[in-house]
Amino acid sequence: MPPPPSSTAGPAPAHTGPWLVPLLVLVFGMFMSLLDTTIVNVAIPRMQADFGVTTTDIQWIATAYTLTLGVVVPLSGWLGDRFGHAKVYIWSMLGFAATSALCGLAWDLGSMIAFRILQAAPGGILPVVAMAMLYRIVPREKMGMAMGIFGIGVSFAPALGPTLGGYLVEYVDWRLIFYINVPFGLVGVVAAYALLPRAGQSVRLRFDWWGFLTIGTGLFALLLAFSKAEDWHWGSYRILLLLVFGTILLALFVVIELERDDPLIQLRVLRSWPFVNSLLLITVLMVGLQTILFYLPLFLQNGQRMEALPTGVLLLPEALVMGALMPVAGSLYDKFGPRWPAAIGLAIAAYGTYLLCGITANLTQEHVVLWTCVRAAGNGLALMPIMTAGLAAIPAENTSSGTTLNNLVQRVSGSIGLAAMTVIADNRQSQIMADRSGLLPASSSLVQVQQALQEGSTALYGIYQQLSLHVMAAAYSDVFYVCAIVSAVGVFLALDMRKPQPPATAPQPEPTAPAATAHHEPTPDPTPAGDDAREPADAIVRA
Repeated sequence: MPPPPSSTAGPAPAHTGPWLVPLLVLVFGMFMSLLDTTIVNVAIPRMQADFGVTTTDIQWIATAYTLTLGVVVPLSGWLGDRFGHAKVYIWSMLGFAATSALCGLAWDLGSMIAFRILQAAPGGILPVVAMAMLYRIVPREKMGMAMGIFGIGVSFAPALGPTLGGYLVEYVDWRLIFYINVPFGLVGVVAAYALLPRAGQSVRLRFDWWGFLTIGTGLFALLLAFSKAEDWHWGSYRILLLLVFGTILLALFVVIELERDDPLIQLRVLRSWPFVNSLLLITVLMVGLQTILFYLPLFLQNGQRMEALPTGVLLLPEALVMGALMPVAGSLYDKFGPRWPAAIGLAIAAYGTYLLCGITANLTQEHVVLWTCVRAAGNGLALMPIMTAGLAAIPAENTSSGTTLNNLVQRVSGSIGLAAMTVIADNRQSQIMADRSGLLPASSSLVQVQQALQEGSTALYGIYQQLSLHVMAAAYSDVFYVCAIVSAVGVFLALDMRKPQPPATAPQPEPTAPAATAHHEPTPDPTPAGDDAREPADAIVRA
């Protein structure tokens, strides 16, 4: 029995025209959609003040966006195959601009959450469709360089978000972080319509409703559990039920997809170890990236009392280094394959993360820039070769499923990894605070303690702040140490990588024998008569 066909219609016709300009159009759309995932975080405190809501309530602005991505991303590959990738890309870009304008018009928390859900739909589709189009318009031999350029949007946009968002919030208005998407989105729509090739034709595919419902609901439940675990507590019935419910639905999704002839996502691509290995390494990189982007600004702002804009500026060199090395890594991939760029990059990233374990209450800005730039250099070398090698290892007709799984892993692993690191950070802070508080009883004979007791609550609060800062630094140091270990483990996985040969899209049929051969009749000799047409051996004998 032959294996079920892919959810795609087959390999798209190869695009033979120029690919660099269309690639830059795709980078633009990817950049805009990913920038919005981090630029909003800087504006959360200002939104909270304007809407007059609690910290717990305002977090739903980010949580609702993340949950919607978990539902939309699995649908993206099917939409591209069904309606055409270029068309879906253009409409998603237009939808992202329109929903961004709605977010800027939000009048209360409820309207903002609703508009963020609408914004997440095109925002989740854009990266998947863009990557799928990249594999349709770029020649295979240029894929490393192309992915290096494409990676600028993947890495630079999330890192630039805090800097740009901090400037707009501090000097203009937080609503501009949404309004700015409108003119850029319209420019992107015009550029995409004029410059993107219509690579591939839309195919009438049946929609896998059961697959969509199971993976969409399962990811929604898991992401909600990990997003709200800190507020609802890990051992609570709500969190446990969500985890069990989400896991069961995802298992059911796997069963459904393997039984269907037209699955929503072709899970048989997971039979390819190079592709699975790339997903594991992407998980390693995303966990480290999200953890550093979350906890380092948190320490600088809450611990060292820096403002949002100076914090973003301090982290900007990291983004510049990572973005500059992406094209270099792509060229290295084309020349040497993925193994050494990925292994060396992960080793550098592990070392840079280990340097961050030196975080203290007296952390200097010079150390922040140096350590983050070292780590960014490693990420810049490793990320695109890993992604390129994984997607190149699967058949061309499964590109949409591969890019969908790739983006799912990026989104889900980052959220789940950050939740796991939050558990470690909270537990370590509680333990370290208890240990250090026990070393400083109120009856201490230390001059500083006695003087603080005489001066009253103000002086005692100052001691508490200093103690909290030291505890925060120690806890975050432990979190970065775990990330460094995870990155170091990734080096061994990277050493197993190879530059895959383009896999055959389908088995070639054996040539059909002529009728004369089928009846075992002599096959006429196609060689023309005459001395000049004789075999070389005859010529040698005659000589």
